[in-house]
Amino acid sequence: MERGDQTTEIQGWIDRLRAGDDSARAALLDCAAGRLTRLARKMLRGYPSVRQWELTDDVAQNAALRLWRSLGEVRPTSVLGFIRMASTQIRRELIDLARHYEGPEGMGRHQARRAGPHGPGEIPADSDDPDRLAVWGEFHDAVEALSEEAREVFDLLWYQGLSQGEAAALLGVTVRVVKYRWRAARLEIHQRLGGRMPE
Repeated sequence: MERGDQTTEIQGWIDRLRAGDDSARAALLDCAAGRLTRLARKMLRGYPSVRQWELTDDVAQNAALRLWRSLGEVRPTSVLGFIRMASTQIRRELIDLARHYEGPEGMGRHQARRAGPHGPGEIPADSDDPDRLAVWGEFHDAVEALSEEAREVFDLLWYQGLSQGEAAALLGVTVRVVKYRWRAARLEIHQRLGGRMPE
C-alpha cells in the first residue's frame, strides 16, 4: 500500500471510530503494530540480559495495549492526531522499560553485577551495561521535553518512520521547515543528553 493510500485509509478508520464503530480501533492498532515492533527491537538490540525478560514482541504488545486504551478514551480527529497518540504511547512504554532496568535494583543492573567477570558489584563495560539502557530512557524523556513543533516532527520522522516529504504533507508545511525543525530537535536532544546518544 502506498503511503498516501494508507493515510486515506487511516482517516477512514478514524472517521468510523468517531462514528461509534469500535472495530475501527483494532484496524488502527494493526496499522501501528509494525512500527511498535521495529522501535522496540531497535531499543533492545545489544541488551541480551534485558531480552531474557522482555522480548521485543512483549514490549510492542505493552505499547499496543496503551494505545488501545487511549483510543478507547480519546478519539483522534485526524491522521496526525492518531500518529501523535501512537508516538506518545510508544515513547511512554520505552521510557518505562528503560527505568525498570536502569535503577540500582533493576533487573538488568542486578544481572550485570551478578554475572560480571570483573569482581563483585562491578558492571562490565559491554553491551549489557544497563547504564546504556538508561541513556535510552533519557533520550525518550528529552523527546517529551521538546517544544510541540519540534516533537511533532521528531515523532513523525523517528517514531513513525515517515520521510521528510510525508511529514511536510501531513503538517501542511514545506520540506525546508521540516528539515529545520528536525535539525533543531536533534540538536536539543543532543544537548540535553550532554552528547551521550543511545546506540
